[in-house]
Amino acid sequence: MIPDYMTQEAVEISPRFRRTIEQRIERLEKDADFDEAQLARLLHDDHVRRQLRLVAVQRAEALRMRIFLDRAGTRLPRPLIAL
Repeated sequence: MIPDYMTQEAVEISPRFRRTIEQRIERLEKDADFDEAQLARLLHDDHVRRQLRLVAVQRAEALRMRIFLDRAGTRLPRPLIAL
């Protein structure tokens, strides 16, 4: 079965919104790297498991946003001078 988001028409987003999403992806990936590096410092198995889940969720969300950006078109900015 094909998920709904794969069958929908292409979406156009503004350049500013695209930059915002790209910045969010960068933050998620940076935070995932940091959180993954903290695993060596954790002592309890339950805490390690929660930390691994956090990293997985961060990476999954970044991937979901990348897929969205790949499918979305960027709207051209409006001309500064009225034609």
